[in-house]
Amino acid sequence: MPTKFRIERRALLGGTLASALVPVAGARVSAQTLDRVSFQTNWRAQAEHGGYYQALAAGIYRRHGIDLDLRMGGPQQNPAQVLLAGRVDFIMSNGFQAISYVRENLPFLTIGAIMQKDLQILMAHPNAGNDTFEAMRGKPIMIGAAGRVTYWPFLRAKFGYTDEQIRPYTFNIQPFLADRNAIQQGFLSSEPYSAMQAGVTPKVHLIADAGFETYQTTIDVSRRMVTEKKDLVQRFVTATIEGWTQYMAGQDVGAANDLIKRDNPEMDDAKIAYAVRVMNENGIVRSGDALTLGIGAMSDARWERFYQTLVSVGVNPPGLDVKRAYSLDFVNQRVGV
Repeated sequence: MPTKFRIERRALLGGTLASALVPVAGARVSAQTLDRVSFQTNWRAQAEHGGYYQALAAGIYRRHGIDLDLRMGGPQQNPAQVLLAGRVDFIMSNGFQAISYVRENLPFLTIGAIMQKDLQILMAHPNAGNDTFEAMRGKPIMIGAAGRVTYWPFLRAKFGYTDEQIRPYTFNIQPFLADRNAIQQGFLSSEPYSAMQAGVTPKVHLIADAGFETYQTTIDVSRRMVTEKKDLVQRFVTATIEGWTQYMAGQDVGAANDLIKRDNPEMDDAKIAYAVRVMNENGIVRSGDALTLGIGAMSDARWERFYQTLVSVGVNPPGLDVKRAYSLDFVNQRVGV
C-alpha cells in the first residue's frame, strides 16, 4: 500500500523522466532531473529486500540519477507476468525464471544475482533423527507446489527421496510444531525464527549447501531496455549493489528498516535482525564470486552447472543456449569490495 515513502505509478519500459522529486528518508532533495525506474519485489517488504530499501532510504538511487518506484510484491502477484506485460522495468526473480525465458523464447534476462545462495531449507525437530539430508530419506516432508518442480527433483536425484514422501504444505507452522517427527520446507530467514518463537529450535538444512546452485533474488529486465537504456540499467544495478553492501554491513540501516516496517507492518526489529544475521552467517549474499567480484556477481560456469543440474533431473530440456538467460555486463565490477 502507498506510504509517503512509496508512490505507485505505471512506468513505460525504459523509464521516464521525473523532475518533481519526492522526499525520501536520508536523501537530499535537489533540482536534478532523474530517470524514473520501477522495480517489483517478489513478496511483502522484509529484510530479504533490505538492500533495495537501503539504496532508496539513503538516497543512493538518487545519487545515481534514479527516481525509484519500489513496488512491494505479495501472494496475488507474479512479478514475471508483470514484467512480461511491460508494466514494470525490473523485477526480483531467480535462476529458474531466467532459464524459462530461454525455453519459452521470451525477450528477458537476468543481469545480477543479489543472493549467491537460495534461502530454501528443510526444517526438522532437534533430536528426532533428521540431522542430515540422507537421514530424511523415506520420511514424510511437507512441500509446497513450487518446491515440487524446483528443488525437489534435485533432492530426489541426489538423496534418493521419492514423491511418496511429499505431504501438503499450507504455509502454516502449526502442523510442524504439533509433531516432533515433522519435516517441512521453509526459508532460512523466516520459518526457523517462527519455530524458535514457539519454543522449538529446529535443525535447519540449507538446500544450497547440498549443491543446489540456483541464483536467487536476481534482477531481471527486458532485452529492449538493456539495448536502449544500457547506461540507466548500469546505474540501477550499481546503486542496488551499493545499497546491499551497506545493508548487509549494518551501515546506517535504520531508515531502510523503517521503510520495510511501514510497507509491511508484520515486520519488526527482531525479525529483521534475525534475518540479516542468518543471511550473513550463511553467506547468502556474500559468498563465492561475490567475495571478490562484489555483490550481484555471476559466472558462466555456475550458470552452466545449474542448467545441467536441471537437465539431469528432468526439469529442463537439453540443448538450450543458457547464455541467453543472463548477461554479465552489469556485474562483477567489484562494487563495494
